Amino acid sequence: MASPDTSSGEAIECWVYGSPRQAEMYLYLAQQDRFEQLPQALLERFGRPRFVMQLTLVPTFRLAREDTDRVMRNLRGQGYHLQLPPKIGARLYQGD
Repeated sequence: MASPDTSSGEAIECWVYGSPRQAEMYLYLAQQDRFEQLPQALLERFGRPRFVMQLTLVPTFRLAREDTDRVMRNLRGQGYHLQLPPKIGARLYQGD
């Protein structure tokens, strides 16, 4: 993965962790391994976080399933961002 351009001065480092309990649920942290700042209910549902990757985010960096600006606002404001799994709807054949 190519590094984003951090020359704008708006870059923010983050650490991404996956949930062992829920596929495709990820937790972005503004500080590495700072789990004590998270709400207890979130940690109980998420499970023991497993490290996935470290990223440098800038507004022009595109994330696959999240709005980068929203993630950056959450990281700056509360120190974390929770990415929930995508909603998967059943595709039923209607006989058309």
